[in-house]
Amino acid sequence: MTETLQPALPDDVDRAARAVLEAACAAKLSLVTAESCTGGMLASLLTDVEGVSSAFERGFVVYSKDAKCELLHIARDTVERCGAVSRAVAVAMAEGALAASHADIALAITGFAGPGGPDDEPGLVHFACARRDHPTAHREEHFGDIGRGPTRIACMRVALDMIGEAID
Repeated sequence: MTETLQPALPDDVDRAARAVLEAACAAKLSLVTAESCTGGMLASLLTDVEGVSSAFERGFVVYSKDAKCELLHIARDTVERCGAVSRAVAVAMAEGALAASHADIALAITGFAGPGGPDDEPGLVHFACARRDHPTAHREEHFGDIGRGPTRIACMRVALDMIGEAID
């Protein structure tokens, strides 16, 4: 059970986090996160499960375009051309997090947790999961205008599912 995120965290997310961390430990794989719209929530979740949090190597919270480019070495042209909330940027975030860490699996999240600009779709989130020597997986989710908190929790479910698939 997570400690600091209870009671706000749904039981299914708590169980999924523990399962992913236990699987990563059993496989001797380490994890890194690169988060934008979730603001470090996944990293917090992965370090909150007592006894198995050692599978977590590090996390990057890259909320701004500058942070994405500076910390994860994403080409500014990619961010400007494709947009910070895009498949290309999510993939570049995951691959950049792997390159900037010693981890085996990286999960990246970029999206609109709430209302953005006039042309931004609330609840649009791109996920990418990179594992060394494997193709990078991508998912695009349209959670809708359900609010920042519910969107972030929905992101945890998708992120944990993708990490679990990468471990298998």
